[in-house]
Amino acid sequence: MWPIKKAARKTTMLAVVAILCISLLAACNKGTTAETKNDETKDTSAVVAEYKGGTITENEFNHEVSMMKFFSPQYAQMFDMDEYKEILLEQEVAYKSLDESASEAAKTAGAKQGEEQLKQFKTSVDPEQLATMLKEANLTEQDVKDYMTRVLTASEVMKEKVTDADVEKYYTDNKKDYATATVRHVLIGLQSADGKTTRTDAQALKLAKEVKAKLDGGADFATIAKKYSDDTGSKDKGGLYENEKVGNWVEGFKNAVLEQKIGVIGDPVKTDYGYHVIEVESRTEKAFADLTTEEKETIKSQIASQKFSEYMSKEVPGMITKKNLPKSETAPATTAPTAPTEGTTAPATEGTTAPTTTAPATEAPAESSK
Repeated sequence: MWPIKKAARKTTMLAVVAILCISLLAACNKGTTAETKNDETKDTSAVVAEYKGGTITENEFNHEVSMMKFFSPQYAQMFDMDEYKEILLEQEVAYKSLDESASEAAKTAGAKQGEEQLKQFKTSVDPEQLATMLKEANLTEQDVKDYMTRVLTASEVMKEKVTDADVEKYYTDNKKDYATATVRHVLIGLQSADGKTTRTDAQALKLAKEVKAKLDGGADFATIAKKYSDDTGSKDKGGLYENEKVGNWVEGFKNAVLEQKIGVIGDPVKTDYGYHVIEVESRTEKAFADLTTEEKETIKSQIASQKFSEYMSKEVPGMITKKNLPKSETAPATTAPTAPTEGTTAPATEGTTAPTTTAPATEAPAESSK
């Protein structure tokens, strides 16, 4: 468990790309019934939306809903509600229009990444489980691949709009996040590492202050961390995180690492996970010229996400000329499920995912445990 780390920023099989807008409810499916299965059966279903440049049929829309339920079964009820169907439809228009306007380079890159994502997906899901999931959703592996391809193609379309100057400006505005630091810390969690002990806020703070007093008195940090810390990601390493990117840490921890004096044990710092007693051993700022290609690509994706959100809010509504979505047959639930918000449903651990927990998520940071 790394309760000081933000949610994964890396693109993973379900965190497909960092361009979805705040609702995270849908993305157009390249493998729609009308397109992918056109050779077998012509789509004669009703048109549920007309937009400048094309249409969305009922079969296409229903296929999209099935895809989203496949990726996010916990939100299945929400996807059947009229309010969210409208959002699904608008996002479907957005992705379909972007796919249709994509350059050959964007389509090629999207297709390559879609294939890679499907391979990652399949390695993380038991084959029998995947077969069952697909059967229940009335989907195929090709549908999943095409879905990922369309999302990633749209990402490439938006990334093509991002200039080098945009990337450098973003870095300049967020320079501190790219600093690296070596720190030691002890986490006094609201829940112990073994899950057997639950503490109140006051109890956690009291113990954190006691830990700080011991360290101020000359106690060995590694010994204290091993005895008291609830951060299993660092306690056996003496509480050490070495040369870590500061922007990967949750806000309270990050700010302390940036602001504390080097070599001085700071007062307990609160995050959602409890209280941290931190000593910053070193801190180094990074110049734009020193960013890795991967870091620049991540920035590019984050800017592309912002551009997609702007496209959704400013352009898509004006593109739709007619909507005719069938109303839900059942009345809305008294308490609607909570819709995922930007970044909050990203994979819980960096570099890993749970195969059935979330729709494609952004790289917007969120607190998580590892």
